[in-house]
Amino acid sequence: MIDAPFSHLPALEPGSVWLVGAGPGDPGLLTLLAAKGLSEADVIVHDALVNEECLALARPETLVEYAGKRGGKPSAKQRDISLRLVEMARAGKRVLRLKGGDPFVFGRGGEEALMLVEHNIPFRIVPGITAGIGGLAYAGIPVTHRDINHAVTFLTGHDSSGIVPDRIDWDAIGRGSPVIVMYMAMKHIAEISANLIAAGRLPSEAVAFVCNAATGRQQVLETTLGEATEAVAASGLEPPAVVVVGEVVRLRASLDWLGALGGRRLQPDPFRRSSKVTA
Repeated sequence: MIDAPFSHLPALEPGSVWLVGAGPGDPGLLTLLAAKGLSEADVIVHDALVNEECLALARPETLVEYAGKRGGKPSAKQRDISLRLVEMARAGKRVLRLKGGDPFVFGRGGEEALMLVEHNIPFRIVPGITAGIGGLAYAGIPVTHRDINHAVTFLTGHDSSGIVPDRIDWDAIGRGSPVIVMYMAMKHIAEISANLIAAGRLPSEAVAFVCNAATGRQQVLETTLGEATEAVAASGLEPPAVVVVGEVVRLRASLDWLGALGGRRLQPDPFRRSSKVTA
Protein backbone atom coordinates (compact mmCIF):
# COMPACT_ATOMS: atom_id res chain seq x y z
CA MET A 1 0.00 0.00 0.00
CA ILE A 2 2.78 2.41 0.91
CA ASP A 3 5.47 1.53 -1.65
CA ALA A 4 3.85 2.32 -5.00
CA PRO A 5 2.05 5.64 -4.38
CA PHE A 6 4.74 7.10 -2.14
CA SER A 7 7.93 5.79 -3.72
CA HIS A 8 9.12 9.37 -4.29
CA LEU A 9 9.21 10.03 -0.54
CA PRO A 10 12.49 9.62 1.37
CA ALA A 11 13.24 6.24 2.94
CA LEU A 12 13.95 5.54 6.59
CA GLU A 13 17.56 4.41 6.30
CA PRO A 14 19.37 1.90 8.55
CA GLY A 15 21.26 3.61 11.35
CA SER A 16 19.01 6.67 11.36
CA VAL A 17 16.15 7.99 13.47
CA TRP A 18 12.91 9.67 12.46
CA LEU A 19 11.16 11.80 15.08
CA VAL A 20 7.56 11.55 13.93
CA GLY A 21 4.40 13.33 15.03
CA ALA A 22 1.36 11.03 15.17
CA GLY A 23 -1.19 13.84 15.39
CA PRO A 24 -3.80 14.31 18.12
CA GLY A 25 -5.44 10.87 18.00
CA ASP A 26 -7.25 9.95 14.79
CA PRO A 27 -4.83 7.74 12.78
CA GLY A 28 -6.27 9.28 9.63
CA LEU A 29 -4.39 12.45 10.54
CA LEU A 30 -0.98 10.81 10.09
CA THR A 31 1.04 12.41 7.30
CA LEU A 32 2.03 10.33 4.27
CA LEU A 33 5.66 10.47 5.39
CA ALA A 34 4.74 9.26 8.88
CA ALA A 35 2.81 6.33 7.41
CA LYS A 36 5.72 5.42 5.16
CA GLY A 37 8.17 5.55 8.06
CA LEU A 38 5.93 3.34 10.19
CA SER A 39 5.87 0.74 7.43
CA GLU A 40 9.67 0.74 7.11
CA ALA A 41 10.86 0.94 10.72
CA ASP A 42 12.75 -1.88 12.41
CA VAL A 43 12.03 -0.31 15.80
CA ILE A 44 9.20 2.00 16.90
CA VAL A 45 9.44 3.79 20.24
CA HIS A 46 6.10 5.43 21.04
CA ASP A 47 4.57 7.74 23.62
CA ALA A 48 1.54 7.24 25.85
CA LEU A 49 -0.69 9.56 23.83
CA VAL A 50 -0.16 7.78 20.52
CA ASN A 51 -3.26 6.00 19.24
CA GLU A 52 -2.26 2.34 19.02
CA GLU A 53 -4.17 2.06 15.74
CA CYS A 54 -1.25 3.97 14.19
CA LEU A 55 0.98 1.01 15.02
CA ALA A 56 -1.05 -1.21 12.68
CA LEU A 57 1.05 0.25 9.84
CA ALA A 58 4.17 -1.42 11.25
CA ARG A 59 5.48 -4.69 9.83
CA PRO A 60 4.80 -7.80 11.97
CA GLU A 61 8.50 -8.20 12.75
CA THR A 62 8.96 -4.59 13.90
CA LEU A 63 10.03 -4.17 17.52
CA VAL A 64 7.56 -1.86 19.25
CA GLU A 65 8.62 -0.28 22.54
CA TYR A 66 6.52 1.84 24.88
CA ALA A 67 8.21 4.91 26.36
CA GLY A 68 5.25 6.89 27.57
CA LYS A 69 5.27 9.62 30.19
CA ARG A 70 2.13 10.33 32.22
CA GLY A 71 2.00 12.71 35.15
CA GLY A 72 2.21 11.01 38.55
CA LYS A 73 2.91 7.57 37.09
CA PRO A 74 6.20 5.65 36.80
CA SER A 75 7.84 6.36 33.46
CA ALA A 76 11.16 6.19 31.69
CA LYS A 77 13.58 9.06 32.18
CA GLN A 78 13.94 11.32 29.17
CA ARG A 79 17.71 10.80 28.97
CA ASP A 80 17.24 7.03 28.93
CA ILE A 81 14.73 7.28 26.09
CA SER A 82 17.09 9.46 24.07
CA LEU A 83 20.03 7.12 24.66
CA ARG A 84 17.91 4.15 23.64
CA LEU A 85 17.35 5.80 20.26
CA VAL A 86 21.10 6.26 19.92
CA GLU A 87 21.78 2.65 20.88
CA MET A 88 19.38 1.19 18.35
CA ALA A 89 20.54 3.47 15.54
CA ARG A 90 24.16 2.49 16.22
CA ALA A 91 23.08 -1.14 15.91
CA GLY A 92 22.03 -0.37 12.32
CA LYS A 93 18.30 -0.31 12.99
CA ARG A 94 15.83 1.93 11.24
CA VAL A 95 14.39 3.73 14.26
CA LEU A 96 11.10 5.63 14.40
CA ARG A 97 10.27 7.67 17.49
CA LEU A 98 6.49 8.17 17.41
CA LYS A 99 5.16 11.06 19.47
CA GLY A 100 1.63 12.32 20.01
CA GLY A 101 0.83 15.56 18.20
CA ASP A 102 3.95 17.26 16.87
CA PRO A 103 7.42 16.35 18.21
CA PHE A 104 8.47 20.00 18.47
CA VAL A 105 5.35 21.29 20.27
CA PHE A 106 5.74 20.47 23.97
CA GLY A 107 6.85 17.00 22.91
CA ARG A 108 10.53 16.90 23.96
CA GLY A 109 11.46 16.29 20.33
CA GLY A 110 14.10 18.98 20.51
CA GLU A 111 15.79 17.27 23.47
CA GLU A 112 15.89 13.94 21.66
CA ALA A 113 17.18 15.51 18.45
CA LEU A 114 19.99 17.25 20.36
CA MET A 115 21.05 13.90 21.80
CA LEU A 116 21.15 12.43 18.30
CA VAL A 117 23.30 15.33 17.11
CA GLU A 118 25.66 14.82 20.06
CA HIS A 119 26.18 11.19 19.01
CA ASN A 120 26.35 11.86 15.25
CA ILE A 121 23.15 9.96 14.49
CA PRO A 122 21.40 11.06 11.27
CA PHE A 123 17.79 12.02 11.84
CA ARG A 124 14.70 13.51 10.22
CA ILE A 125 11.86 15.47 11.79
CA VAL A 126 8.41 14.51 10.52
CA PRO A 127 5.95 17.13 11.83
CA GLY A 128 2.51 16.12 13.02
CA ILE A 129 -0.74 17.95 13.68
CA THR A 130 -0.50 19.32 17.20
CA ALA A 131 -3.44 18.73 19.54
CA GLY A 132 -3.78 22.45 20.18
CA ILE A 133 -4.93 22.86 16.58
CA GLY A 134 -6.19 19.46 15.39
CA GLY A 135 -7.78 18.46 18.68
CA LEU A 136 -9.69 21.70 18.87
CA ALA A 137 -10.76 21.33 15.24
CA TYR A 138 -12.31 17.96 16.14
CA ALA A 139 -14.25 19.80 18.84
CA GLY A 140 -15.49 22.39 16.34
CA ILE A 141 -13.33 25.16 17.81
CA PRO A 142 -11.09 27.14 15.43
CA VAL A 143 -7.98 28.63 17.03
CA THR A 144 -8.40 31.72 14.85
CA HIS A 145 -11.42 33.44 13.38
CA ARG A 146 -11.23 36.69 11.48
CA ASP A 147 -14.02 38.33 13.44
CA ILE A 148 -12.61 37.35 16.84
CA ASN A 149 -8.81 37.13 17.00
CA HIS A 150 -5.65 37.80 15.05
CA ALA A 151 -3.32 36.18 17.57
CA VAL A 152 -3.17 32.98 19.59
CA THR A 153 -0.81 31.84 22.35
CA PHE A 154 0.17 28.22 23.01
CA LEU A 155 1.54 27.35 26.43
CA THR A 156 2.11 24.41 28.75
CA GLY A 157 0.27 24.20 32.04
CA HIS A 158 3.13 22.53 33.91
CA ASP A 159 6.89 22.36 33.75
CA SER A 160 9.29 19.42 34.24
CA SER A 161 8.61 19.46 37.99
CA GLY A 162 4.85 19.17 37.47
CA ILE A 163 3.91 22.66 38.64
CA VAL A 164 2.66 25.73 36.77
CA PRO A 165 5.71 27.30 35.08
CA ASP A 166 6.86 30.40 36.95
CA ARG A 167 8.47 31.84 33.82
CA ILE A 168 5.14 32.41 32.08
CA ASP A 169 4.23 36.11 32.01
CA TRP A 170 0.53 35.73 32.79
CA ASP A 171 -0.04 39.47 32.81
CA ALA A 172 1.35 39.87 29.29
CA ILE A 173 -0.54 36.85 27.94
CA GLY A 174 -3.74 37.86 29.67
CA ARG A 175 -3.58 41.35 28.17
CA GLY A 176 -2.18 40.53 24.76
CA SER A 177 -3.57 37.19 23.56
CA PRO A 178 -7.29 36.99 22.73
CA VAL A 179 -7.09 33.18 22.47
CA ILE A 180 -4.96 31.00 24.76
CA VAL A 181 -4.44 27.29 24.09
CA MET A 182 -2.99 25.26 26.94
CA TYR A 183 -1.48 21.80 27.04
CA MET A 184 -1.26 19.79 30.28
CA ALA A 185 -3.21 22.46 32.16
CA MET A 186 -6.31 20.68 33.39
CA LYS A 187 -4.94 19.70 36.82
CA HIS A 188 -3.78 23.26 37.47
CA ILE A 189 -6.81 25.10 36.14
CA ALA A 190 -7.60 26.74 39.49
CA GLU A 191 -4.22 28.48 39.65
CA ILE A 192 -4.19 29.26 35.94
CA SER A 193 -7.70 30.73 35.98
CA ALA A 194 -6.80 32.89 38.96
CA ASN A 195 -3.67 34.11 37.17
CA LEU A 196 -5.61 35.07 34.05
CA ILE A 197 -8.41 36.80 35.95
CA ALA A 198 -5.81 38.71 37.95
CA ALA A 199 -4.30 39.73 34.59
CA GLY A 200 -7.62 41.25 33.55
CA ARG A 201 -9.51 38.44 31.81
CA LEU A 202 -13.23 38.42 32.54
CA PRO A 203 -14.59 35.57 34.69
CA SER A 204 -17.36 35.22 32.09
CA GLU A 205 -14.91 34.47 29.26
CA ALA A 206 -15.56 31.19 27.44
CA VAL A 207 -13.36 28.16 28.16
CA ALA A 208 -13.40 24.65 26.73
CA PHE A 209 -11.70 21.43 27.83
CA VAL A 210 -11.28 18.88 25.04
CA CYS A 211 -10.46 15.50 26.55
CA ASN A 212 -9.11 12.57 24.52
CA ALA A 213 -9.25 14.80 21.46
CA ALA A 214 -9.77 13.29 18.01
CA THR A 215 -10.56 9.84 19.39
CA GLY A 216 -13.76 7.88 19.90
CA ARG A 217 -13.55 8.86 23.60
CA GLN A 218 -13.53 12.60 22.96
CA GLN A 219 -15.52 14.71 25.40
CA VAL A 220 -15.84 18.48 25.56
CA LEU A 221 -16.64 20.64 28.55
CA GLU A 222 -17.72 24.20 27.83
CA THR A 223 -17.71 26.62 30.74
CA THR A 224 -16.30 30.01 31.75
CA LEU A 225 -13.01 31.10 33.24
CA GLY A 226 -14.60 31.94 36.58
CA GLU A 227 -16.46 28.63 36.81
CA ALA A 228 -13.81 26.38 35.24
CA THR A 229 -12.44 24.84 38.44
CA GLU A 230 -15.86 23.83 39.76
CA ALA A 231 -17.06 22.69 36.34
CA VAL A 232 -14.08 20.35 35.86
CA ALA A 233 -14.54 18.85 39.32
CA ALA A 234 -18.25 18.30 38.74
CA SER A 235 -17.75 16.80 35.28
CA GLY A 236 -15.49 13.96 36.38
CA LEU A 237 -13.38 14.46 33.25
CA GLU A 238 -9.67 13.71 33.39
CA PRO A 239 -6.58 14.43 31.29
CA PRO A 240 -5.32 14.24 28.64
CA ALA A 241 -7.00 17.48 27.65
CA VAL A 242 -6.43 20.60 25.62
CA VAL A 243 -7.77 23.77 27.22
CA VAL A 244 -8.72 26.85 25.21
CA VAL A 245 -9.67 30.26 26.55
CA GLY A 246 -11.36 32.82 24.31
CA GLU A 247 -14.49 33.73 22.42
CA VAL A 248 -13.63 31.20 19.67
CA VAL A 249 -15.08 28.59 22.05
CA ARG A 250 -18.57 29.96 21.37
CA LEU A 251 -18.20 29.07 17.70
CA ARG A 252 -18.55 25.42 18.67
CA ALA A 253 -22.32 25.86 18.72
CA SER A 254 -22.10 26.36 14.96
CA LEU A 255 -19.01 24.33 14.04
CA ASP A 256 -19.32 21.09 16.03
CA TRP A 257 -19.18 18.97 12.89
CA LEU A 258 -18.69 15.72 14.80
CA GLY A 259 -21.76 16.46 16.87
CA ALA A 260 -23.70 17.21 13.69
CA LEU A 261 -22.76 13.79 12.33
CA GLY A 262 -24.37 12.37 15.46
CA GLY A 263 -27.54 14.41 15.05
CA ARG A 264 -26.74 17.67 16.79
CA ARG A 265 -28.43 20.69 15.22
CA LEU A 266 -25.90 23.44 14.66
CA GLN A 267 -26.85 27.04 15.39
CA PRO A 268 -26.43 29.93 12.96
CA ASP A 269 -25.70 32.24 15.93
CA PRO A 270 -23.05 30.59 18.12
CA PHE A 271 -22.80 33.24 20.82
CA ARG A 272 -25.56 31.91 23.07
CA ARG A 273 -24.31 28.97 25.13
CA SER A 274 -24.50 27.48 28.60
CA SER A 275 -22.00 25.18 30.31
CA LYS A 276 -22.39 21.47 29.66
CA VAL A 277 -20.44 18.34 28.86
CA THR A 278 -20.99 16.65 25.51
CA ALA A 279 -19.60 13.51 23.99
